[in-house]
Amino acid sequence: MGTLIYGPRISEFEIEDRTLAHLQFVIAAKLQRGENFMFTWSHGMERGSGRSVIWISPAAQVHFRFSGNRAPTLNRAWLEILMDSANSRAGLHWVPEPTEAVRA
Repeated sequence: MGTLIYGPRISEFEIEDRTLAHLQFVIAAKLQRGENFMFTWSHGMERGSGRSVIWISPAAQVHFRFSGNRAPTLNRAWLEILMDSANSRAGLHWVPEPTEAVRA
């Protein structure tokens, strides 16, 4: 289980390593272009359901920490879905990996 660490107050969000690698790719692409965006994800029943939303900007401190030492092969179809979402007015929404994987 990986962790997304955001901002100077060190807010940490546990995210599975494979998912975190895909989010890292998309978030880095947006920040490299100097773009601000919202990031939204739903909580599972184990966390009482609900959702979280954070504002991500190039001025923010973002740290990706992985529990494993191997970078996963990225799924191109999932990256496209996440990037399309990130480029929308609603911002990046975490969605599960599509079952028909296209590896990048």
